Amino acid sequence: MTEPLPQDDFLAALRDVGARKYHDKHRFHVLMNEGHLTPAQLKVWALNRFYYQRSIPAKDCALMAKMPMPLDRRRWRQRLLDQDGTGPEDEGGIEKWLRLVEACGGTRDEAWRAEGLLPGVRFAVDAYVHFVRDEPWVIGVASSLTELFSPALMSLRIAAFEQHYPWVAAEGLTYFRGRPTRANKDSDHAIELVLAHCTTRALQRQAIGALDFKCDLLWAQLDAIYAHCVGT
Repeated sequence: MTEPLPQDDFLAALRDVGARKYHDKHRFHVLMNEGHLTPAQLKVWALNRFYYQRSIPAKDCALMAKMPMPLDRRRWRQRLLDQDGTGPEDEGGIEKWLRLVEACGGTRDEAWRAEGLLPGVRFAVDAYVHFVRDEPWVIGVASSLTELFSPALMSLRIAAFEQHYPWVAAEGLTYFRGRPTRANKDSDHAIELVLAHCTTRALQRQAIGALDFKCDLLWAQLDAIYAHCVGT
């Protein structure tokens, strides 16, 4: 019988997935961060990425429905509040992304109607929601660990927008400014759960595979956007 990996080795294997496959390395992000995108291309990206943002609460609700412990559900519920907000004085990530859409030349109606949503983006996002809905809850948690790698990308993106896209209103960058702190907090909780519940080698393999799959889905979204905006 194969023994589970020691926790340090398991965590290292998870981090290795991001080091190899996180979408910060995608050529569309490279173009964005080097200042080579046009206003029209940024608009396409912002509108398509909104479909992912609006789908995150559905993913998290599906995951929480399977979580056995109230304490874990209460902690995970904060993700819903972070995305949906709690009221006029506490807007969430969805509202902040809509402001980015507007700052990039799109409209809220376009975003909510999924106008211009690329089939590849829709397929990838829907596949993620279905994956979390259908897999064991802790494997769904493992798929969220792309948040381990997002703070560096957010910091780089803010700098890129300020340097290369000054026409994008500063208010449109609000989502990125607050994301690193939330991502660190969320990933700490997710790691805690994955290490506590993936106690067999089989579950560890599933968790690593889930993170690998999530990286593929993020990459696939950008593949679709790149092909539409730039070409193959």
